[in-house]
Amino acid sequence: MPALPSTPPSPTERPWLIAASLWLALAAVVALALWHLRHETVQAQGRELRLISLATADAVERGLRGAEEGLQALRAELEEAHLSLDDPGAGRVLAARADLMPLLQALWVLDAAGSVLAASSDRPPPATAAFDPPLASLPHDRLALSGSTVVTPAGQSGAASEIALAVPFSLPGGRHGWIVSTLPAAAMLGSLAQALPVDDLRLLVLRHDGAPLAAVNAAGIAGADVRSTLARDPSAELNRLTFADGSKNLVSSPAVPHYGARVLVSREMSAVLGPWRDAAELAGAGLTVLLLVMASAVYVVQLADRRRAAAQAALQAQVSRAGKLESLGTLAGGVAHDFNNVLAAIVGFGEMAQDAAAPGSAQARHLDKVMQAALRGKALCERILAFSRGGAKTSTVFELEPVVEEVLTLLSASLRSGIVLERRLQAPGARLRGDATQAFEAVMNLCTNAMQAMPDGGLLSVQLARVMIDAPRVLSHTRLPPGRYLALSVADQGAGISQTVMEHLFEPFFTTKAAQSGTGLGLAVVFGVVTEFGGAVDVQSRPAQGACFTLYLPECTDAAAAAADPVPDGVRGTGQRLLVVDDEPDLVALTVEMLQGLGYAPEGFTDPAAALRAVQAEPEGFAALISDEVMPGLTGTQLTQALREHAPHLPVLLLSGYGGALLAQRASSAGVHRVLSKPVQRAPLAHALSELLRDS
Repeated sequence: MPALPSTPPSPTERPWLIAASLWLALAAVVALALWHLRHETVQAQGRELRLISLATADAVERGLRGAEEGLQALRAELEEAHLSLDDPGAGRVLAARADLMPLLQALWVLDAAGSVLAASSDRPPPATAAFDPPLASLPHDRLALSGSTVVTPAGQSGAASEIALAVPFSLPGGRHGWIVSTLPAAAMLGSLAQALPVDDLRLLVLRHDGAPLAAVNAAGIAGADVRSTLARDPSAELNRLTFADGSKNLVSSPAVPHYGARVLVSREMSAVLGPWRDAAELAGAGLTVLLLVMASAVYVVQLADRRRAAAQAALQAQVSRAGKLESLGTLAGGVAHDFNNVLAAIVGFGEMAQDAAAPGSAQARHLDKVMQAALRGKALCERILAFSRGGAKTSTVFELEPVVEEVLTLLSASLRSGIVLERRLQAPGARLRGDATQAFEAVMNLCTNAMQAMPDGGLLSVQLARVMIDAPRVLSHTRLPPGRYLALSVADQGAGISQTVMEHLFEPFFTTKAAQSGTGLGLAVVFGVVTEFGGAVDVQSRPAQGACFTLYLPECTDAAAAAADPVPDGVRGTGQRLLVVDDEPDLVALTVEMLQGLGYAPEGFTDPAAALRAVQAEPEGFAALISDEVMPGLTGTQLTQALREHAPHLPVLLLSGYGGALLAQRASSAGVHRVLSKPVQRAPLAHALSELLRDS
């Protein structure tokens, strides 16, 4: 009996299969992106913990080394008979020496039996059994440390932690013993004892046997946890640990080998993955909405099919709809595979269709809606790429006031009690050219630092206004040339900034207990962002009178003209011959047609090797190269490197949907002059080419 043929999907089932396949494919892409984002989030936090732990280890080593040098100097005085222990005034001499060593609190000279021979204060010395290495076997070139103890300094009401240090000495006549001193535990940590980059970081300094030396927010960290791990691998820099309070933590733990100590900096995984969870929830909500929309669309199509007659016209309509559904399925697969290329085609041909549509017509309105949806898709794609790989630095024209409003809206929900937020935004419609994400980060860092400067509350004032600078100005940290600027000011009523701190204000990792105005990282980021925009920073402050940070950012004055005429005549071509390379034939055709409309004479290639041969045949025949980055055979950067032998000065414009620091570095090394992110609109492409050809 012959086998029955498999039953193909019925017309009723086919749309559901297509929609389900499309949704599953998109869900798989989103899941992969989220997995990569989670990995990158943990890696980025690990790198930050590594930097903080290394800075802490360096501070601990410098603090202990300074104390050790002071004790060694005192030992030299004893051994060279410059200081006599038999002198009744030896205690006063020790007190004077202690005053000269600001890190040390008290000094004792003990004999071999542990008895006090001389002391700078009436406090009893630390127990000799608490030191490691043991004092009885302490080499002459080593420093012994005791674990931290809690004491109440004389004349103070609060308690503080301190550790003890000891070095051996030997006197003529066989007398020997130890010079012992105490050091505040916080003194080893420097400025990190007062401020960590985030409040939920925990910091612990341990002796090699696990005894704690200093701690910041270290509740819940049991020394036994760390000691058992170190016993298995003393050289390990830990990655993850579960502490005694049950929390799972990301940990960095470099050693301070010269003093047998180790620094441990940790952050709970729940806090590390907080932004990732928000992104995962957003992606899940988006997939749910998409599923509902697709199900509704399929249901509507099926309902329309059932209502059609069995006549030939209805049958033809069904065939046409089936073809459209198949095309939609192919398009959706392309969206999942290469979303940026599809958006590039939509944006490019949409702009051309807008030019052909009559102003005010229904077709023009429909095309406007199409372009709005495409640009929203572009923004969504850029956001997904930014989550998964850190994102590319984009250069677009955007309004600054909505960015500032977004920052203030976020801050309003988390203001501490006593802080009043005042906003005076008086620059509606004012625009900047650059990366809006960087502007958001700079405003957020300034506002966060201002709130940290007011632990007891106060007024946080944020102002934005247009200003015209007629003559060059010398600001607190930079020089401001004449021009039109947007002045963004963030002022607080905190303790203010001293002149000494002002000199180091924008140095990475610099912070002081007196300033309380940042973590040492945020202001360095602000300065870098302002530099990227071509602006300047001014800081005005007096102690006890608060501080005011003002960012001067160049206003993009050509934005209004660009809105009326996206491509003015000044940036159009004059017949220059351009070389266009992309492995997608549709995108080659789109770019060629777009460039022809801009007044250029483009020649398109889908094979980068063929494009290279064209340059070899005519090294001086092309004014510029426009190339995609990801192509089979040769990438855009590889093509640029290969043609440099034949056309070393040919300007190159690279297009890519994947950006970031690695691409920027690779493109710069290859000799690429400019990088634009896909999909590319006509106006940014025209401006980029105009600048490229003008500078070449």
